[in-house]
Amino acid sequence: MNPAVQNMVISLGVMQIARKISFEDPDILLYTRIGYVTVQVIVLGLYYFVSMAIKSKNDQTVLKYVDAPNAMTQEPGQLVTTTVRDYDLSETSKLLRSVYMGIAMMGFLHGYMGYTQPLFVQAIMGLKGVYEAVPIKVHLLGQKAEGDLKRPWKAAGGMFGAAGGPQTDNAAITEAEKRVGGSKKDE
Repeated sequence: MNPAVQNMVISLGVMQIARKISFEDPDILLYTRIGYVTVQVIVLGLYYFVSMAIKSKNDQTVLKYVDAPNAMTQEPGQLVTTTVRDYDLSETSKLLRSVYMGIAMMGFLHGYMGYTQPLFVQAIMGLKGVYEAVPIKVHLLGQKAEGDLKRPWKAAGGMFGAAGGPQTDNAAITEAEKRVGGSKKDE
């Protein structure tokens, strides 16, 4: 199943469960808050641990790929040359930023607006996000970086499966190198 559709189905299912919970009860509200904070601390801790594992491995293997082109412009994707260590750290950093954005959103929704159901939903979705995170699979669970886990990692597809991931084929890399080389000569 498409990850975006799967997230929506799980969110709707968890929201149906959350409707049956009486969040007006102070004890239930307290446990929901504790559960949300606990999940976020676990998620942040796991991402920190993965960052430390990446840094300790210090894999300096060169990784070349053509980044996915921006859908808003007609420009082709840019050539990216990095190391496995730097790539994995940047991907883990993106995951951390998404957690921080979720925490900020929950701070607004719960702290300012007073909504409690999103705390319950986001606690479950936070665990699902960790389960699906590729750096966790590769560095924490020890799965080989092959197949779907091969670098550069494909972005999760949108609602209709239209995910333009990075290109790793030699033709695309050579074309991007020519563009980069050509622009240097023109200057």
